Amino acid sequence: MIIELLLYTLVILVIFVFMEGVAWFLHKYVMHGFGWVLHKDHHYPRKGRFEKNDLFGLFFSLISFLFILTGILSGFDFKLAIGIGIMLYGIGYFLVHDVFFHKRIKINYRPKSSYLDRILNAHGVHHAKSTPKTGVSFGFLYASKKYAV
Repeated sequence: MIIELLLYTLVILVIFVFMEGVAWFLHKYVMHGFGWVLHKDHHYPRKGRFEKNDLFGLFFSLISFLFILTGILSGFDFKLAIGIGIMLYGIGYFLVHDVFFHKRIKINYRPKSSYLDRILNAHGVHHAKSTPKTGVSFGFLYASKKYAV
């Protein structure tokens, strides 16, 4: 039982880290490629509560939900851990990207860690310098030290 719990935890952590690579790849090659039609409005001031770009988040939420559901229905197999890893990445993405950077939820909190400052600065540079075919800093929860403030 303990070994199974440790394996589940390991799978969750590996998937969480793996999702940053997936997100980087999709952001660079899909969102700034053929998916620009959905992502473009994210690079301009929002006109309303939602953006077409939010469809990407809904897509990943659905994938996470399906992994969690099928993992539970299969007797708590590793699909559950995969779904939880995707979900935890999504929560981190939402907090850092949507709450702290884009302020889609108004809170009176400004992160004080150098890690979060670096992430937020990198995303600011991304918005300032990225076009459909070019860009910089495509990660969401990782940014190189060159973006340190």
